[in-house]
Amino acid sequence: MLLAVLYCLLWSFQTSAGHFPRACVSSKNLMEKECCPPWSGDRSPCGQLSGRGSCQNILLSNAPLGPQFPFTGVDDRESWPSVFYNRTCQCSGNFMGFNCGNCKFGFWGPNCTERRLLVRRNIFDLSAPEKDKFFAYLTLAKHTISSDYVIPIGTYGQMKNGSTPMFNDINIYDLFVWMHYYVSMDALLGGSEIWRDIDFAHEAPAFLPWHRLFLLRWEQEIQKLTGDENFTIPYWDWRDAEKCDICTDEYMGGQHPTNPNLLSPASFFSSWQIVCSRLEEYNSHQSLCNGTPEGPLRRNPGNHDKSRTPRLPSSADVEFCLSLTQYESGSMDKAANFSFRNTLEGFASPLTGIADASQSSMHNALHIYMNGTMSQVQGSANDPIFLLHHAFVDSIFEQWLQRHRPLQEVYPEANAPIGHNRESYMVPFIPLYRNGDFFISSKDLGYDYSYLQDSDPDSFQDYIKSYLEQASRIWSWLLGAAMVGAVLTALLAGLVSLLCRHKRKQLPEEKQPLLMEKEDYHSLYQSHL
Repeated sequence: MLLAVLYCLLWSFQTSAGHFPRACVSSKNLMEKECCPPWSGDRSPCGQLSGRGSCQNILLSNAPLGPQFPFTGVDDRESWPSVFYNRTCQCSGNFMGFNCGNCKFGFWGPNCTERRLLVRRNIFDLSAPEKDKFFAYLTLAKHTISSDYVIPIGTYGQMKNGSTPMFNDINIYDLFVWMHYYVSMDALLGGSEIWRDIDFAHEAPAFLPWHRLFLLRWEQEIQKLTGDENFTIPYWDWRDAEKCDICTDEYMGGQHPTNPNLLSPASFFSSWQIVCSRLEEYNSHQSLCNGTPEGPLRRNPGNHDKSRTPRLPSSADVEFCLSLTQYESGSMDKAANFSFRNTLEGFASPLTGIADASQSSMHNALHIYMNGTMSQVQGSANDPIFLLHHAFVDSIFEQWLQRHRPLQEVYPEANAPIGHNRESYMVPFIPLYRNGDFFISSKDLGYDYSYLQDSDPDSFQDYIKSYLEQASRIWSWLLGAAMVGAVLTALLAGLVSLLCRHKRKQLPEEKQPLLMEKEDYHSLYQSHL
């Protein structure tokens, strides 16, 4: 009943964001390669009249790439987004968005001047009304067509270089499913040829920053959709789990009584249809996923290939990952050794840090363990467990950033696989974001995790940091004041001593106070102290 009421109340909010702005998909926009829509506030492109931004040429990084993708000019995602656009809105100050109509992450208010820190919480710490509200938001997103964004259903070449636009509407939840599919799909080389060794969000340095941005954008769109500016994605702490304890009808869905590969009919998500899961079909037709429903969610947790993933990650596995000092190493792909990113992603052993192609651990282990929709990279975001899982992976990334405090330059500038260099723009986001922009603390992006706030060893240091900085700026003044105070204290003590001796001489001898015993003196001093 609560879900139904919330659903009805929230239906009136219908805005979204994600990939291709609806305002930029006309043949004119595509052929002129410009995406600079007007901001609704002043109707000028990029809100230029209000100082929010301006339409500018895109500056692409020319840093060399790794050898994993040996082609040039065959994939629309290369040098993103230059195949589609070479002019977009460049926003000023704290403004953000495809038309500079939003605020940067962590900023709020009509002029984007207010800082605010939101906290992502463990899903088991949510009250029953909070949990039901989260499920209502998911359901609403699944049934609301995006008013701002559409998805391409053909390549730029199939659109005849933009003269014949090919785009479809899509609901807000599936918009993000499509984005995760598009960023990881195989390269279509023409005919029946494809290239599988390409992925702009996995198996390389951008894995953690890309998914950090993905969650932030998803979170931001739910906030816009519902008007709930305090909404945050909950996380699932899977350390030391012996089973999928969120796979119940009370949470993310139990098993169907007669078909263990499906969700229970009593689940919130049993009626959901997935998209973008028929990968071989797309490859054979050299086509893109068009968002058509392709069947129910599938999940059979624990009935997976145990030779590849014998167990779920432990607390010790996480701690080993956090102890690795290198963010990236060697070839900067899934063969990298002693790489924090590669170990957390699950291509290297959480016991040794050595890459092991025969095993799937850490992040990968959870996907394999779910044994269904979650286990296929391109379609995995169909399962809402994806959000909870990646929120916890992001929290481990945040712990590593807090522990090692790397400079942004630690993120590789060059020679990473295509799309993964520090200055490369992330596929397929418009507005544009660079990988290196998200190699920073989550607090700088406006959010934190509840369990990190409770256990952060630097919390006291952070609390007094501002006071220490102020003290350092006025240190010379404090030192001078202390010296003056010492001189005045000495003069005052001398004056008091003289007055006391003068008064003793005036008292009759029988009224002179007796000297205290040593023990009594110390007792009186301690009492007064």
